[in-house]
Amino acid sequence: MALERTAVNPVTWSAEMGFNQGEIVSGHTRTLYCSGQTAMSGEGKPLHDGDMAAQLALSIDNLEAVLGEADMSLANLVRLNVYTTDVDLLFQHYGVLAARLGAAMVAPTTTMLGVTRLAIPGQMVELEGTAVA
Repeated sequence: MALERTAVNPVTWSAEMGFNQGEIVSGHTRTLYCSGQTAMSGEGKPLHDGDMAAQLALSIDNLEAVLGEADMSLANLVRLNVYTTDVDLLFQHYGVLAARLGAAMVAPTTTMLGVTRLAIPGQMVELEGTAVA
C-alpha cells in the first residue's frame, strides 16, 4: 500500500502559512522520530552564535541528514516542532524553513514554542520532527 497523506484543515489560514492543522497518514510502514536538531557541526560544536538565519538553515540541514540516513527526506515529515529562544526573530527568518518545506512539497503539522533556552548555550532554534515512509 502506498503512503497516503490527507490534510485536515477546518480553517484555511494555516495552509497559507505552510502547515496543516492535522494530517491523516495511512499506508506507511516506517516511522522515524527525530531528536531536536540545532546548528551543530558534525563534530558536535555549536555554530553561528547570534545568527538566527544561519542557525535555522543548519538546523534544517541537520534534520535532513537524519532523514537521509533513514532513506527519507523532508517530504516524509508529518510533524515538526520548532523551539526557539526568540519567536519574533525566528519569524523574521521563517521563510528559510518555509522555502525548504515548500520545495519538498510538504506542509507538516507544526508547533512553535518560545523557550527560555536550549540545551547548548548560544543556540536559538531547534527542530524536532516525525517522518513516515
